[in-house]
Amino acid sequence: VGLHNHGFWRPKPLLDTARFTLPFNSRHRKNHQNSQALWKHEAVQKYLETLSKEYQQVSHQLSADSLNDFEQRTLRRRCADLSPIAAAFQEIKEAEREVQELEAMCTELDSRDEKQLLQLALEEKESLDGKMNMLCRKLFQLLVPKEKYDRSPVILEVTAGRTTGGDICQQFTKEMFEMYQNYAEYKRWTFDIVNYTPAEIGGLHHAAAHISGENVYRHLKYEGGTHRVQRIPETGMSSRMQRIHTGTMSVIVLPQPEEVDVKVDPKDLRIDTFRARGAGGQHVNKTDSAVRIVHLPTGLAVECQQERSQQLNKEIALRTLRAKLYQQVIEKQLSQEQSARKLQLGTRAQSERIRTYNFTQDRVTDHRISYDARNIKEILSGKEALDKLINRLLEFAEIEAVTQYLENLQALEGGA
Repeated sequence: VGLHNHGFWRPKPLLDTARFTLPFNSRHRKNHQNSQALWKHEAVQKYLETLSKEYQQVSHQLSADSLNDFEQRTLRRRCADLSPIAAAFQEIKEAEREVQELEAMCTELDSRDEKQLLQLALEEKESLDGKMNMLCRKLFQLLVPKEKYDRSPVILEVTAGRTTGGDICQQFTKEMFEMYQNYAEYKRWTFDIVNYTPAEIGGLHHAAAHISGENVYRHLKYEGGTHRVQRIPETGMSSRMQRIHTGTMSVIVLPQPEEVDVKVDPKDLRIDTFRARGAGGQHVNKTDSAVRIVHLPTGLAVECQQERSQQLNKEIALRTLRAKLYQQVIEKQLSQEQSARKLQLGTRAQSERIRTYNFTQDRVTDHRISYDARNIKEILSGKEALDKLINRLLEFAEIEAVTQYLENLQALEGGA
């Protein structure tokens, strides 16, 4: 924010950062393992103090009688942006003072050997620490700019690995698809299966679903990538040999804006019909209701066998195709990055894994944030344990955005 020639403040984005992605590689960021740790950073304190002072100045400017309508609208917008941040900043400051008072009290009680009172004070301090971390997380969520597609529904695709694992990849792919289906139910989202290609042994080759609801893309955008499984197969020779097998599967998450304005020339489409496969009722394998659409200029292909009606499947497939074509438009705008689809899909090799599910050790490891979670069955159930892991990723992304902004700011100040 700078002072305009006419004496009023002109707005500036709070965190005007470039689009950020996981993983977080900077060695300087290892100290910022949670929101509360980042809050204590000197640069963060300085930045928030600046915003707090600006809020006071903007509020004071609003009371001036000499402002015209444009200046008042500009200041009111900026005041609305800064008000929740200034309030959260003061709330954390107050909570921090309470923590300091409790720490002093604990020291005094310990010196007087007041064990019962000390225990109560320590419990209160633990509760306040939790409140502090929650408030810091809320503050950084206010600072970090919302991504354009965070509220959008998504197309989620799962594909069994081609290079390693064989049957174990297909079984794991089925478990992962069911995990996201359960997670959608847990979050009260709508989960519509668009395509489902089962494997002969009971696993899954490929599947796709349209997921809609509140902030779907925000929660699922970091799930895209290669997922690795390590386990002893439950059937076959490998199970009797007790040998650990390793396999992979890939997840792609594409945002699907409600209004996708992409024109598709019918002449550019090849539309095939075929009999639906897998579970789906009496109509399966009896009518050519499933639809495959190929966009000839780009080679993009989509399938839908969700509905009994061929026409409905065609409409859903066209909508999915437009979403994928729209995604290509988005990727061209982000020319400095790899495309979202390529970044998530990669080559499906183990070296590109984002997460490992080790059944023999009952551990899930997210390699981007060095986060371990126990109880694989709880995570694969798609409920609270998975939600906790996803929220951990979101918190690290917020920390990354704030840290990146402060590093850029310090570099600019150093250059100046």
